[in-house]
Amino acid sequence: MAANHPLYFHGSVLESARDLLNVVLSLHLLFFCSSIIVMTLILWTITSYFTSPLRKYPGPFLAISTGDSHLILKKLHKKYGSIVRIGPNLIDVDIPEITKDIFAFKTGWQKTEFYHGSSALVNGEIVYNVFSQTDLALHKKERQPISKFYSNASIERLEPLMNSTIKKLCKQLEKRFIEGDHANKDCDLGRWILYYAWDVVGITTFSRLMGYLENGCDFDGTLLIAEKAIDYFAKIGTMPWLDYVFDKNPICRIGPPGFSTVTNIAIKRLEDRYQGQDGDYHDPKQPDFLDHFIEVKKANYDQTSDTQIVSWLMVNMIAGSDTTAIAIRNVLYFALKHQKVWKRLTKEILGAHFPDRTPPSYKEVKALPYADAVVRESLRILPGVSMSMERYVPKKGFSLPNGDFLPGGTIVGMSPYILGQNKSVYGDDPDKFCPERWLRDEEKRETDEHFEKRLLKMNQADLSFGSGNHACLGKFMGLYQVYKVLATLITLYEIELVDPQKEWKVTNSWFARQEGLEMWSVRLEGATGGRDLATSRDLMGFIYKRNRGLQYILICRNMSDGTEGRSEAAQRDPTQGTHTTPITPVLVVKLDEDLVTTSRLLKKEMVSHDNHGKFEQLAIYLEGSLDIGDNGTSSRH
Repeated sequence: MAANHPLYFHGSVLESARDLLNVVLSLHLLFFCSSIIVMTLILWTITSYFTSPLRKYPGPFLAISTGDSHLILKKLHKKYGSIVRIGPNLIDVDIPEITKDIFAFKTGWQKTEFYHGSSALVNGEIVYNVFSQTDLALHKKERQPISKFYSNASIERLEPLMNSTIKKLCKQLEKRFIEGDHANKDCDLGRWILYYAWDVVGITTFSRLMGYLENGCDFDGTLLIAEKAIDYFAKIGTMPWLDYVFDKNPICRIGPPGFSTVTNIAIKRLEDRYQGQDGDYHDPKQPDFLDHFIEVKKANYDQTSDTQIVSWLMVNMIAGSDTTAIAIRNVLYFALKHQKVWKRLTKEILGAHFPDRTPPSYKEVKALPYADAVVRESLRILPGVSMSMERYVPKKGFSLPNGDFLPGGTIVGMSPYILGQNKSVYGDDPDKFCPERWLRDEEKRETDEHFEKRLLKMNQADLSFGSGNHACLGKFMGLYQVYKVLATLITLYEIELVDPQKEWKVTNSWFARQEGLEMWSVRLEGATGGRDLATSRDLMGFIYKRNRGLQYILICRNMSDGTEGRSEAAQRDPTQGTHTTPITPVLVVKLDEDLVTTSRLLKKEMVSHDNHGKFEQLAIYLEGSLDIGDNGTSSRH
């Protein structure tokens, strides 16, 4: 029938009207169904609130329905006590003594569906990984074959790969922020630590850097995707059934953003290893995680698939990077915000004489008592994971220390952040950053026995890497990076915050991500042998020690060998003795009332006058007159 025939036209109009009517009816039906679902959820929430056996525990209704961040949860515990209800069937507890019951091996406390959001839909089937698997038997089956590769001894054998990556980090920092025209540039060190964390995971997993340090940016978009995926996981976990709607439905996937880039990298590296096409970067004499995973497949061929290997590789990359970066940032930020801590930490690390063999080994840095205490305190005050870790009460139920009985199926959450603020464990000042709490109190003559008991109590409350059969596999991998990077940066550089008064921003989205770690640094020449810098570090030590009456700092070049004409005492301390040898001023800096401002100004001036920071002599003039003659010489009165 011709297209312009009146019957055809009439039929087309009718069909269009019918289609439009169908669309309208479908929209009404969709709206009606959505309304029913929403009303059902509201009624279920209200009913659960008033009929739950947990109704006697306090907690604001909205917080119960929506969940909240670590700071809000802290306020709730402060208001309501050690047990706070944050869901119809969920309580958060701040009771350190029951961590051993909830997280210990063979106690039967199973993860909740909160964790299912990190699983994947593959060919219509949900595939769980070692993190998202909640079934205790299946989790053990998946974790057991690879757990030995994450032990302290196994990670120690990967240190050569870590060392090369740390050197890469230092090279990029110097190239972009310290040397030549880039000297004195402010550096978002927090961002570069993230690049390092991804690269070190890449090289230890399959012997190849991911490329973020070299490019100095998220060149393939993976870091942004990872951040969005973790945000999705943290939010969807509060209502796990929504994950089946958004991510696991077989018809149309709505979110979250997929890890296609990471997945493709993992598959490509596995294929290259099988085909022997990675010889340009992989050394069989230095086994990586991929080598170990392939070993597992060879030993258990029927039980380990290539899909399983790819899953292990992806968990390494995604879970290991953020937590490592968070931990390193924490140590640097909190130590630098507390200058007494930073000075003591610096003194201990420099006193260990690492310069000729940086990066130092984990074992060497871990053996330094104060450095270890600073790391422990940083992990306590802001754990990498700061949301509640949820577990189901076993079928037989559980009795709390106060006598309350929790029926089986009740969800109990414990937050590493909240436990880290517990006064019964950490004393009356848990808000204070105080590394000394991890050391024996010599001033109060604390006995070894008392200290050991106190330390045991703190260790048992420490969930910064989880605990029990679901403890973080990558704990030692992360700790190695924290200790090694910290010691290397302090050994090689003068570091300070751009704005010591500025607080950084923390976003608690499962991982406690931080923003605002802007640094300024100067390389210490002596780090590669014989510290020539007589140094801004030493000089600032004199400033803080002798700031009363100090008006000017005069940096000079001695016209002789740098020591002639000075007494022995003066050679130890430029503020003592007399100078009989003429000296030529390089620059004069008038002290600001704010010593931090002076410190930064001075170090920048030193670098601008001599890129290597080599000064044969430093002279500090105390209160009195500073006479600089016409010929450029000076004298102290």
